[in-house]
Amino acid sequence: MSSPWRQLPPPARSIAFAVDDAMSAAARRDRVDFDEATTRLAALDPQQVGLVLGAVVRALLEDLHPDGLAGDDIQAVLERCARGAAAWFPAVDAHVLLVLLAGALGVHDPDDDERPPSPLALAQHGPILTADLLAVAGRPLAGYLVASFAEIARAETVELP
Repeated sequence: MSSPWRQLPPPARSIAFAVDDAMSAAARRDRVDFDEATTRLAALDPQQVGLVLGAVVRALLEDLHPDGLAGDDIQAVLERCARGAAAWFPAVDAHVLLVLLAGALGVHDPDDDERPPSPLALAQHGPILTADLLAVAGRPLAGYLVASFAEIARAETVELP
């Protein structure tokens, strides 16, 4: 079966393969594959990776909470995700998960963060958070990732007045 990422331009294709590999390893709780995939992910442009994972997380949150997201919902996501990951990824950090959630929702200002996460921490926690949300949604990554790249491409081609 052919990968849906093959038709993407090289930078996007690199992100897609690394995200897919990291998500798959996180879902399997395979620490060796996860470390390899997230190291590759952390070596890519952090802004581009953040846009892609942020769009995936935002779409998942919208699907899982169609009536809106409350503070209790955010807390529940953070607790479930952190507890689930702690058994196989003891370095899980709730602050990094919160940064990713807030970033995906457009309410995080990295300049105001006293403890900004490293690119590696973001590359590790992004797939952990996304894998958790995908498991709850019961849906595969591919559709969300394709939609995220399409959304980013549309935003990049919109001409400003």
